[in-house]
Amino acid sequence: MIKMSQPLQSLLAAMPALPAARRAEFARRYTEQEAVLHQRLSGLYGQQPGFAQWYADLAAQVGRLAAARPAELQALDEQRLARPDWFQHQSMLGYCAYADRFGGTLAGVAERIPHLRELGVRYLHLLPFLRPRAGENDGGFAVASFDDVDPRLGGNADLDALTARLRAAGISLCSDFILNHVADDHPWARGARHGDQALRGYFHVFPDRNMPDRYEATLGQVFPQVAPGNFSRVDEMGGWVWTTFYPYQWDLNYANPAVFAEMAAALLRLANRGIEVFRLDSTAFLWKREGTNCMNQPEAHALLQALRAIVAIAAPGVLLKAEAIVPTRELPAYFGDAAAPECHIAYHSSLMAAGWGALAEQDASLLRAVLARTPELPPHTSWLSYVRCHDDIGWNVLRAEAGEDGGADAGPERARARLAAIANFYSGSAGAYADGALPDGAAFQSSDPTAAHGSNGMAASLAGLTAPAQQHAALRRALLLHGLALSAGALPVLYMGDELAQRNDSSYRDRPEHAMDSRWLQRPVFDDHAFAQRHDPATPAGEMYGGLRALLAARTRLDALAAGAPRSVLPSAPAVLALARGPRFLALFNFSGAAQQHPLPPHGNPGSPASPGSAWRDSLTGQARSGVVELAPWSMLWLEAAP
Repeated sequence: MIKMSQPLQSLLAAMPALPAARRAEFARRYTEQEAVLHQRLSGLYGQQPGFAQWYADLAAQVGRLAAARPAELQALDEQRLARPDWFQHQSMLGYCAYADRFGGTLAGVAERIPHLRELGVRYLHLLPFLRPRAGENDGGFAVASFDDVDPRLGGNADLDALTARLRAAGISLCSDFILNHVADDHPWARGARHGDQALRGYFHVFPDRNMPDRYEATLGQVFPQVAPGNFSRVDEMGGWVWTTFYPYQWDLNYANPAVFAEMAAALLRLANRGIEVFRLDSTAFLWKREGTNCMNQPEAHALLQALRAIVAIAAPGVLLKAEAIVPTRELPAYFGDAAAPECHIAYHSSLMAAGWGALAEQDASLLRAVLARTPELPPHTSWLSYVRCHDDIGWNVLRAEAGEDGGADAGPERARARLAAIANFYSGSAGAYADGALPDGAAFQSSDPTAAHGSNGMAASLAGLTAPAQQHAALRRALLLHGLALSAGALPVLYMGDELAQRNDSSYRDRPEHAMDSRWLQRPVFDDHAFAQRHDPATPAGEMYGGLRALLAARTRLDALAAGAPRSVLPSAPAVLALARGPRFLALFNFSGAAQQHPLPPHGNPGSPASPGSAWRDSLTGQARSGVVELAPWSMLWLEAAP
């Protein structure tokens, strides 16, 4: 008889009603994950009194939640375990929306499933739909309950019904899971305010400004205009509370093991409601260390690796996605390694920002630099690519690439000036596209005109769709970026309304609770009028929708565009990105307002010089191509080796 560890005994004791075969399966999963789980948690908490009992209690908690997992989700777990690369397939397509802006309620979102299926969506990221803080709540990211749906969107039964309908349609629901903080009216925060010492320990609280000032010496600021500083005075707490984002969002203290146990349980409860993917919000901020910027600390990765191990035991069909908006060089760490895997998916914000940078500069050098720094994916992982999202475009993730050109003006100052110029371009304060169209965006969180502030706006507006005469060029620019996201080697996610060329919603300025946050520009209500025009190519909605669907249809049949397929960047003119995916697919992107030429390489050796006899085929039209091709302004070609 194999001797079982005390934690494994605790886990199995928590599931007495399960059949022996199921108990044996959970025992196997725990045994596979035990080394990583125990090592990471003992490294974080092993020196604290009572660690062994705390760890055994955690295992029992995981066992109870694993035993409670519904049968249909257990079956999905088994399917996903049998095919762990299911989300890397070239047919994977995501869609991101606010529930209230997309469908009004969760039940309304369910009524949009036919639209998602028409696009080929297999992954729906609904932005925060759990009960938020009363009043101002950062678009739902100030969570007051991890267990209850926002009453304005429906109830828990509506969530259960939505996940079931999505699952039947072959669509996985992704939910934000805000790891870093809770709202100041969350029960933990309310209890701490009322003197509960155990709950006070869930937060970082300082009696005076001594330690906050020491930390501030090396901390950045996320929202310097509307929420300066990283600490807020809370009189009921008798001191200063760590609040990285807004004063009403209290950072959790992960040095306290009770916090980790609570958050792991909250995630598993949501997984048992049918949520299949979790966007782990603000992962870079989880651990605090004096003398650093308190981002990307080793302990943050240890926490995520322990969470991944728990998911692998209790809900192995669930994916974890790292929302780490960090420079390219810091991204691979969020996958972990073969011995200790971390997240399955990581945002590639540098790729997104570099695409917009290429449009502004009419030069693809930023993109080439980002792709050169992007390593091959580990097995069973994927980047996440996108053109726009609910947040701003943060340019500072490109500081390394923006300053690396060489020459006398290379370095940090060049990078700062270069990114500031791009940011100013998208705020409408510096320059226009070659056809005279103005990018219709807004600066975000900066009072310094020379700084690389963030940029906000819908994709079509940033691409210059401000007048009918500019429709075709603006939509070519928007499609160019979508073509990049679809072909770069990632799980691509469309942002709600971009498929219909929806433009900015400037009405937020008339709502006092939103007027200070220009991110509401890119949060319009889904346009049913544009939706009705989606098959009319004479309309902006129809032109965009038709172009996007053509790209999606081609992508679905091209296995060279799977997330893990090989990728290389070929030499090209400055304004052109030439991206090879293996030996038999080539994507060419012209980021300028002038026609460009590119010599086609022979099949099987994309790095070789052009060969007049090497025929390629346009993936969208079927037209044969060979020799030197001409790229129209703001255009792309997807080419596959002719049979």
